[in-house]
Amino acid sequence: MKQFEYARAASPADAVRRFEPGTMYLGGGTNLVDLMRLGVAQPDRLVDVSHLPLDAIEQDGDRLRIGAAVRNTDLAAHPLVRVRYPMLARAVLAGASGQVRNMATIGGNLLQRTRCGYYQDVTRPCNKRRPGSGCPAIEGDHGNLAILGASDSCVATHPSDMAVALAALGAEVHVTGPGGDRVIPMPGLHRLPGDTPERDTVLEPGDLITAVELPAPPPGPSIYRKVRERASFAFALVSIAAALDLRDGVVRDCRIALGGVAHVPWRAERAEQALIGGQATGEAFLAAAEAELELARPLPRNAFKVPLARNLIVRTLEELAS
Repeated sequence: MKQFEYARAASPADAVRRFEPGTMYLGGGTNLVDLMRLGVAQPDRLVDVSHLPLDAIEQDGDRLRIGAAVRNTDLAAHPLVRVRYPMLARAVLAGASGQVRNMATIGGNLLQRTRCGYYQDVTRPCNKRRPGSGCPAIEGDHGNLAILGASDSCVATHPSDMAVALAALGAEVHVTGPGGDRVIPMPGLHRLPGDTPERDTVLEPGDLITAVELPAPPPGPSIYRKVRERASFAFALVSIAAALDLRDGVVRDCRIALGGVAHVPWRAERAEQALIGGQATGEAFLAAAEAELELARPLPRNAFKVPLARNLIVRTLEELAS
C-alpha cells in the first residue's frame, strides 16, 4: 500500500478545505481500504469524515433526512425506515455481511466502485482505472456485467443494493463542496460510462455527500428482491426495487429500479410509463418488462440477464399486485 497522510476533519466545511489533488475522503473504508490494498486507489492523503456530526436520521414532515455518516446497519434497523420505506431496509440488509454493514456509511455506499475483476486487477488494462487502456471485459469475463447503458469503453456495473432502492424512491443527495451546497436527484448522481468511464458520478473534486433525503413514501406496497449466485455476501446478478399502487385493478403509480444491470442504478422509466393508467395484469407486466429491456445490449456471456430481469420484473409486480 502506498504511504499516505491522514487527517480527521472537524466539520464538513473543514473536510472541503482540506481537499486538494490526491486527496480522498474516508468514511467506513469498507471499499476504499480494499482498493488501496489492491493498488487500485493510491491517495496521497485521506481526510476522515466518518466522525462528523452527519449520523442522524430525522423526520421533517413527510420527508426523512439521513446523514451521510449513518451506518448501514443503523439505517436498516431504524423504525421509520422499516415502517415507511421497507424496500430500502430490505435493500440494505441484502448487501454485504453484518460486519461490513456495521462499518459502511450511507455516503460511502453510494460512491463504492465497481467489482469488475479487470478494474480490481492492476496488472490488466481498464478504462475506468487507466483511461484509454481498453476494456478487456468486453471480450473476456463479462458474465455479471452490464446489459443496459454500457459503452465500447466500459461494461461495468454499479454494486450498491441501497442505491437501487434510493433510485426507485426518488431520493435527493445533499452535497457540499468548493462550489457551495447543492442537491442532486436520484437517478442523477451516477453516470453512464460513455467515453469517460473513470467518472462514476457527477460529483466534482472536493464534493462531500452530507445527507440523503427521502420524499414521502410511494403509495402502495413496495419490495426489494435480489437474485444472486449464493444466499449471502454476493453482488446482484439482477435486483429490483419496486412499488405498485392500484385502485380497482388499475395502476395509479409505479416505481421500478434495477440493479446488477448497468453502470448506474437503473430506473425503469419505460416500464413505469407502460404500466401507469393500465390494468394490473400479468400480460401488462410482461409487456412493460419487454419495453424496458428493448434497450438491452447484452454480451455473449451475460445474455442470460435479459430473461432473468424480465422474469424478475414480472414476478415482483405480480407479487405486489396480489
